[in-house]
Amino acid sequence: MSDWPEGSGRARTSGEGRGGGAEPVAWSGPEGAQAFAAVEAATDWLLGYPFVFRTLARWVDSGSVLVDYGCGPGKVADHGARLLGAKVLGVDTSPEMLALARGSGTAVAEYHLVTDGRTACLADGGADAVMCNHVLASLPTAEAMLAVFREVRRLLRPGRPFVLLATDPACSGTEYASLRIGEAGGQYGPGDELPVRLRRADGSWQVMPNHAWPVDFYPPLLERAGFANLVQHRPTVDEALGVPGLVDPDLAAGRTWSAERAKPPLVITTALAV
Repeated sequence: MSDWPEGSGRARTSGEGRGGGAEPVAWSGPEGAQAFAAVEAATDWLLGYPFVFRTLARWVDSGSVLVDYGCGPGKVADHGARLLGAKVLGVDTSPEMLALARGSGTAVAEYHLVTDGRTACLADGGADAVMCNHVLASLPTAEAMLAVFREVRRLLRPGRPFVLLATDPACSGTEYASLRIGEAGGQYGPGDELPVRLRRADGSWQVMPNHAWPVDFYPPLLERAGFANLVQHRPTVDEALGVPGLVDPDLAAGRTWSAERAKPPLVITTALAV
């Protein structure tokens, strides 16, 4: 989750509490990369990433190439590599994010830079699957999103999956375990800026401006980019806790997840390359 070429120059904000007075920080710089690496992401590890991996497991194995498009500091890419056994290539526009990923001491994925919107480490059709987690909210326009989708389509072999994880701006104002999307009572149209609060591992919060993209905004653009067979899934807490081994048991037992039960905020979109 970092600044992509189509949306470069838009600062993120890092700060405490509800966001007033914080200094802007670009995720692509050293300070922003360190800030993003400190995010806890408990809600994502309950209702997001495990379901992304479960979807990918139907398609990838030890002989597959999986791309994590917008990998950030590499936590999800490395976890996916260990869990799925695939060759995982994490790609990002931020050299600082990639430096953190490579220097983690536990890295098992490979990491490559995206330059001018192109993933030069792979030829056309070089990937068996692509995942993209929380990148779309950093894109300021539909044209920027379409450009990302077209690059992902270039990477994929026909018939192979593109799995997207995103927050739903319709859930604005709800206090989840590790995030809040937008302000209470706020209504956000496609592309509008909205603040997102993320809990750090130390219990403090950081605030970042993202863009509101309704989850029904993605399918038409995916079809234009060369994808079909689109399916959207909103994981629930009961579903996460009802599948043995899907979610880390300590994470599952550590909270009541009351807000996540009442209004699950994450949506997974899966589409196949035509």
